[in-house]
Amino acid sequence: MDTKATDPDVILGDRRDELDALDAQLLDILRRRIECCVSIAQLKREHDIPMMQPGRVDVVHQRAEAFGQEHGISTEFLRSLYEVIITETCRVEDLIIDEAPAPSDSAASR
Repeated sequence: MDTKATDPDVILGDRRDELDALDAQLLDILRRRIECCVSIAQLKREHDIPMMQPGRVDVVHQRAEAFGQEHGISTEFLRSLYEVIITETCRVEDLIIDEAPAPSDSAASR
C-alpha cells in the first residue's frame, strides 16, 4: 500500500504551505495596522482628539460587512474579528494618549 497517498502531511502539504504564507502576510498586515494606529494615536494626543471615534468604528464595520456579503464570508465572523482588532488598537491608543508628554525643547533649555 502506498502510504504517500494516505499520509495527511503529504496530501495537505502544499495547501498548508500556502496557508502558512498567507498567515505570515496576515500577521504582517496586522503589525502594520497597529503601527498606523500608533501614528493616529500620536496625532489624537497632539490635537486633543478623543481616542474613541464611534463614527469611524461604524465605517470600518460597514466596510467589513459589505466585503463579507460580496465575497461570501460570514458578516458575523468579520464583525467579531474587527471587534477584537478594534479593542486591541483602542488599548494601544489609550496607552499612547495617556502617556506623560515629553518635555518640549523650550522647557528643556530653561
